[in-house]
Amino acid sequence: MIELQQVHRRYAMSGQTVHALAGVDVTIAAGEFVAVTGPSGSGKSSLLNILGCLDHPSSGRYLVEGRDVAMLDDEASSDIRNRRIGFVFQSFHLLPRLSVLENVLLPLRFHRQPPPGARQRARELLDRVGLGNRGDHRPGELSGGQMQRAAIARALLLQPALLLADEPTGNLDSKSAADVLDLIDEVHEGGQTVVLVTHDRDVAARAPREISLRDGRIEADVRR
Repeated sequence: MIELQQVHRRYAMSGQTVHALAGVDVTIAAGEFVAVTGPSGSGKSSLLNILGCLDHPSSGRYLVEGRDVAMLDDEASSDIRNRRIGFVFQSFHLLPRLSVLENVLLPLRFHRQPPPGARQRARELLDRVGLGNRGDHRPGELSGGQMQRAAIARALLLQPALLLADEPTGNLDSKSAADVLDLIDEVHEGGQTVVLVTHDRDVAARAPREISLRDGRIEADVRR
């Protein structure tokens, strides 16, 4: 599904060069569920941004389904980002003036020809995440766990092959976090590839594979 070959990511900061990633080699097969862990500053966010085609390596190669992302034009890169990858963030990123259903439908704004049946699929996804009766509500009327479930429904609208989740339970109470993780388990069991960044050891333990980063390098890669 995805492969990184000697990926480096360097940033210029206050006149110095920061090595966020320092030669990362990793392959994640289609259908895997992988947790990415490590202390703050270990490179987790930089890795996730590259996996999501939101950033590019300073050197090295990143391949998605066999295609080198660096060799793609802007249109092809955007197509991968918008159609093949779904994003779930810690802070939900729901637009407060839109209804929950309209938020789930947001990815369609990036497509000239929305896929047929998208609105029906959005309603089905809201049912799936337990929000079938909340589609007309505003995000401010939902709990944190409900907002995160709505964000997951939005990420799944276009049936992405890869779901990237950045600390998806970080702002949730334990019950809401468990509900969200159960939903992510369900997504994985449906055959989608999941990469989840977390600081939480209990959350990481849910994944069959854990990649630990430290100082921009892979410190451990464990399959359970």
